[in-house]
Amino acid sequence: MSVKVEPPARIGQATLPDGRRLGWAEWGPRDGRPVLFCPGAGTSRSLGFGAGVAERLGIRLVSLDRPGLGASDPSPGRSLMDWPRDVRDAGLDGIPVVGFSQGGPFALACAAAGVAARVAIVSGADEVAAPEFRDGLPAELRGLVDSVAGDPVAAEEFFARFTPDALWDMIVPGGPEEDRAVYEDPAFERAYRRAMAEAFQQGPDGYARDTVLAMGRWPFDLGRVTVPVELWYGELDHGHSPDRGATLAQRIPGTRRHLVPGVGGAVLWTHAEPILRALAGG
Repeated sequence: MSVKVEPPARIGQATLPDGRRLGWAEWGPRDGRPVLFCPGAGTSRSLGFGAGVAERLGIRLVSLDRPGLGASDPSPGRSLMDWPRDVRDAGLDGIPVVGFSQGGPFALACAAAGVAARVAIVSGADEVAAPEFRDGLPAELRGLVDSVAGDPVAAEEFFARFTPDALWDMIVPGGPEEDRAVYEDPAFERAYRRAMAEAFQQGPDGYARDTVLAMGRWPFDLGRVTVPVELWYGELDHGHSPDRGATLAQRIPGTRRHLVPGVGGAVLWTHAEPILRALAGG
């Protein structure tokens, strides 16, 4: 399957009140309805999704590099709840938010903080440190979760050993054939690898901090999220959530869960139009 990706129409940096800069990229019309995109693990603002869809739907898709990744300045010791403050300070308060993979917890933090108008979590990293998952986690993953809980500094040092090539090898070769058809398409692979190289251009610390925050307990109550939330998982996805979002859907009031047949974690790119239509249509 060939899935087209396009470079951003516009890129830049926003300066926050504390002087830090956040890198941003945009697709779609300048005067379109804004939608914030929280990218996946170890990728930068430049890897968008839904080539041409934003234009057709009149959406201005805005992607932000999280601190320490890509073109965004580091923020040592940051927490998940610092992200909604950065989003608000960047002038993106009160708009729909889509979080992909490791961007999922950051999008949910925006929902919990009242910064997001509505949220789509696509192939979202689940709260694997939640007690209901412990007995069902594979031994290797359970060991990482225990490491994050017991010694987060050492865990962050461990994740800082990762490189873009190591991430690619973790994501792609062992994935379902349907996902590999997307990721290994030459144009898509070039764009994905470029986004990973950009994300690591300041070193691995931004990725490492993101990973520790995503794999630890989340500092917000999902049961008190009041904005509409939609979960999108491919039915072949066995890497992002132990049960492809079933428990996550039960923890967030009123959530709609979509289990998409014939695809795994690449559902963001294979089903971009229905995802954006649902997100922007409410």
